[in-house]
Amino acid sequence: MGSFGHLRSGQAWRKAAGLATVAALVLGVTVATGGIAAAQGAVKSVAGDWQIRCDTPPGAQGEQCALIQSVVAEDRSNAGLTVIILKTADQKSKLMRVVAPLGVLLPSGLGLKLDDKDVGRAGFVRCLPNGCVAEVVMDDSLLGQLKSAKTATFIIFETPEEGIGFPLSLKGIGEGYDKLP
Repeated sequence: MGSFGHLRSGQAWRKAAGLATVAALVLGVTVATGGIAAAQGAVKSVAGDWQIRCDTPPGAQGEQCALIQSVVAEDRSNAGLTVIILKTADQKSKLMRVVAPLGVLLPSGLGLKLDDKDVGRAGFVRCLPNGCVAEVVMDDSLLGQLKSAKTATFIIFETPEEGIGFPLSLKGIGEGYDKLP
């Protein structure tokens, strides 16, 4: 699991409007038509631009919930990015999982900027048929930065020189995180 490091920014992407089934929940990502991840679990509530989705994964003793937001490319509606924030079942860790489109340059990792300030990069941990997953164990400092910033830009790389930015609204992230069980 990576931590964030130096970044380069790229072109802008817009937030997906009404994209209710583009997220992944908790441990997995399911393949749906068109190669886009399908959200699992029911939407329990909405906090700003974030959804809180809950589901009981196979073998789990109870329901697990995650804070989820997705964006798609303005010029390529099949290219999307999903951000998932959750607490582990034992409540000891906070995770951020980001599902990026296939074709991402894996060694470059996933970049993050908060309000145009470089936060760093995280490595990809695995690729699935519908996207590659980067995962970060969040500390209180990163969570605080996410709660106080207005926008996050996640950056993927198609070549070592070309970063593509996915702007994501952070409106409601603090309220949504506080609602997670």
